[in-house]
Amino acid sequence: MEDDISIRRMEREDVDFAIGLARDEGWNPGIHDADAFYAQDPDGFLIGEVDGEPVACASMVRYNNVFAFWGLLIVREEHRGRGYGLAISNAALDHAGDRIIGGDGVVAMQQKYRDRLGFEILYRNIRYRGIGGGEAPEELIQASEIPFNDLCAYDAAIFSAPRPRFLRPWLSQEDATALASTGPDGEVRGYGVIRRCFDGHKIGPIFAETPAIAAALLDGLVAAVPGEAFFFDVPEPNAAAVALAQERKMETVFETARIYRGGAPAVPLEQVFGVTTFELG
Repeated sequence: MEDDISIRRMEREDVDFAIGLARDEGWNPGIHDADAFYAQDPDGFLIGEVDGEPVACASMVRYNNVFAFWGLLIVREEHRGRGYGLAISNAALDHAGDRIIGGDGVVAMQQKYRDRLGFEILYRNIRYRGIGGGEAPEELIQASEIPFNDLCAYDAAIFSAPRPRFLRPWLSQEDATALASTGPDGEVRGYGVIRRCFDGHKIGPIFAETPAIAAALLDGLVAAVPGEAFFFDVPEPNAAAVALAQERKMETVFETARIYRGGAPAVPLEQVFGVTTFELG
């Protein structure tokens, strides 16, 4: 029945449909995520329709000629089991070409990604939940005080590829706080963002040179949302990041597996304390 589905590139307003499906799935996206997502690769968002009705979506965001990230793969519940997920997945994979592809697979889909689509599972990402409050460390500054190109260079050394088109709207979105830590000569030593979601707030990313800097950034971000729920997505191989969550008595509420196809980029996971977003990496 996959022949029934017509797949096309999303326009910007279609991304709101995908974000709505993600919300309905319980993934709790940010309320302003769509603008930053779409800015990175407007050709990377696909919608599947049957008789003009949207039934499925997926994204395959290309960061450069080497790396792409797969996300937002959702088929509306009443249309599942008809091959639509595989059809839109194949269209997304075609968009990636011969790039390395990353993704974050939910537990129910991990075996399919491995067995049917050739992805390798590398490690778990764990979502923690906490309640905001406390005082922001005095040494932190607003990320907007750092020259944008300097922040992009720092980010690119940790993320899998440069992503200035994504970072500009991500750092300046409404209902968000972006903080940074700098060294004695003004060099970037870490930064983090917290943004409003449909339920509470999410932290992402926290990149930092040391666990102490990451802890300060975490404290600064959660101080911006006193008394409100926040979520913190941590790569399990970074034991210091897991310890930050556990020391603050956060509860585990969700997990994904980081998956790759075509190899895996060299990422210094010891500096990744908080994943930016499960949808775009």
